[in-house]
Amino acid sequence: MTTTETIAGIQIPDSTLAREATDLVRDAASPLLFHHSRRVYLWGALRGREQGLTFDPELLYIGALFHDLGLTPRYRRTDQRFELDGADEARRFLAAHGITGHPADRVWTGIALHTTPEIPLHMAPEIALVTRGVELDVLGLGYHAVSDDERAAVVAAHPRPDFKNRILAAFTEGIRERPETTFGNVKADVLEHFVPDFVRGDFVEVIKNSDWSE
Repeated sequence: MTTTETIAGIQIPDSTLAREATDLVRDAASPLLFHHSRRVYLWGALRGREQGLTFDPELLYIGALFHDLGLTPRYRRTDQRFELDGADEARRFLAAHGITGHPADRVWTGIALHTTPEIPLHMAPEIALVTRGVELDVLGLGYHAVSDDERAAVVAAHPRPDFKNRILAAFTEGIRERPETTFGNVKADVLEHFVPDFVRGDFVEVIKNSDWSE
């Protein structure tokens, strides 16, 4: 008989779908990314509870676990944004478990938009809360919206030693071979800091140098 895992008052989904997702991400991702992804679920669920939102825990869990899968060697591509790698894999995973349509679309969108400020926060809870979880864990946004005890419980279950430096290194490694995909998004900042020959795309120059004469 299995015992449902509860961290900081949040239950970890224990369905076959959730267990297989956990195994997939644990196998493909480094411990750094695995623990980060689990924290994203917990932070997102805590923020959802604090805001009185109704959400599907399984869909939020899949969105959180798969959101950085595009940074892993197994699922990393070089022809699109890393967010899309994880979103596409989540959609395939859900389809293999018979989940399609709007539920799968919410997961895909939550992953695809998790580095896009503001917009996902105005969308369905499963979308918004992936971003809330990522923003809290990476940027510290909403840090005081969870209690000290809740924070301590989450970090005890999923430690984050030297997390700031290690996650920046993981971002750099996951996107350095596709620098053009960072045009107009926050990951350009990462490459500008850590890849010496990186040249940031310039939106104004793209407009000025387009084929239009005026």
